[in-house]
Amino acid sequence: MKLLDLGVADYLETHTLQSELVEARTRGEIEDTLILVEHTPVFTRGRKCRDNANLLAPGDVPVVDVERGGDITFHGPGQLVAYPIVKLPEGRRDAPKFIRHLEGWIIAGMAALGVADGERRPPFSGVWCQGQKVASVGIAVTAQWVSWHGIALNVCTDMHYFERINPCGLEAQIMTSLSQLAGQPVAMNDARQVLGRLVPLTLPR
Repeated sequence: MKLLDLGVADYLETHTLQSELVEARTRGEIEDTLILVEHTPVFTRGRKCRDNANLLAPGDVPVVDVERGGDITFHGPGQLVAYPIVKLPEGRRDAPKFIRHLEGWIIAGMAALGVADGERRPPFSGVWCQGQKVASVGIAVTAQWVSWHGIALNVCTDMHYFERINPCGLEAQIMTSLSQLAGQPVAMNDARQVLGRLVPLTLPR
């Protein structure tokens, strides 16, 4: 799997790049690719978000409707977003199971960063810790079984942005970050390195 670290990038520009990579992966022109990126502030609404009920006070933050599953969420500085452009092979064409792969990858990464009690919390998606949500997940899978969109891990995010929405239909107070859980700052560079190193072990190839 190829790792593509974009640093800090605009959401819409990254969305365009994702679309191009999905088309290229569908044609077999590229290998599976994982994008790691930190976005400038944006709220995105998934297919489950039918109205503005969970969009409370966006202010000057753009709102973008996207193809992924789920409701509304926030992306911004201090949050590491991962977009796996993966062609699911025959025998592994199970989107919910792929989401579990992504959650397991984040849980392993959290442990390597010193937060060892990450967990799943059915029926909710994402990764939870100490009763709060630290990572959100929402993917889309094309008719040709190529995944895009992905998972967002709050590393050292300004959590006040979540107060402008009901993230994933939940109260803002349910959200947390690795830095809050660890009781000390967790560096974005450390999170990038750890998750990048773990990719071959946890995502299906």
